Amino acid sequence: MSRPAKPALLALQLLVAVACIAVWHAITAYPVMGEVKTMRFFFSTPWDVGARVARMIAGGELWYHLAITLTETLLAFGIGAAAGVLIGFWFARQPLVAAVFDPYVKAINALPRVVLAPIFALWFGLGIWSKVALGVTLVFFIVFFNVYQGVRDVNQTVLANARMLGMSERQLLRHVYWPSALAWVFSSLHTSVGFALVGAVVGEYLGSAAGLGYLIHQAEGVFDVTGVFAGMVILMIFVIVIDGLVTLIENRLLVWKPGETRTE
Repeated sequence: MSRPAKPALLALQLLVAVACIAVWHAITAYPVMGEVKTMRFFFSTPWDVGARVARMIAGGELWYHLAITLTETLLAFGIGAAAGVLIGFWFARQPLVAAVFDPYVKAINALPRVVLAPIFALWFGLGIWSKVALGVTLVFFIVFFNVYQGVRDVNQTVLANARMLGMSERQLLRHVYWPSALAWVFSSLHTSVGFALVGAVVGEYLGSAAGLGYLIHQAEGVFDVTGVFAGMVILMIFVIVIDGLVTLIENRLLVWKPGETRTE
């Protein structure tokens, strides 16, 4: 089945959003799944959540907390992605190193990140760096495994031909390995954007005095369901915007690839 044109795709995406809001409204406005007051206590209403988001934006306080979370997310995303790309390339080009460190990488990746959050808070304090460290641990492994696999999956015929033409290792890296891994890199970046934000928000939720995670934690502490859902809506918008920026960069760098292999 072919992918629809951008206007049709956008219309379908908006239709899904409208359908979800309609179901949400029906659950909280009519006795579909239980008493209306009970459902509103647990789920609020789309109109109340929308009004709260509008007030948070208009009030100005949101921008301070959003800036804190944005800083933590971008630092975690940048550091984790850069480290994942570099070490992934290194491991893929050094099979002995990869074989030696393979069990340790898998063991560290298996550690629950929530367990690491208090340790990072102890090491780095309750400032932004404990949240950044948590986000880095989430982003790094996603990018690392994708880059590692992307470099290993390079077309062996292309690689052999490049070597026959006398390419040096540096030229192979630039003209063969890097283009081969680039699609894998951006695939991992789309996923890791959300995980970078998760790391920042979870860190704020567990201990901070600012940020979107802090706002959600404060609202949850007083059973303000509308505030919790408003914070989640802002987080979702936040991720969509950052992911859109990643897509723009991807489309510029992968302009040489067939259209269906790139994110539209």
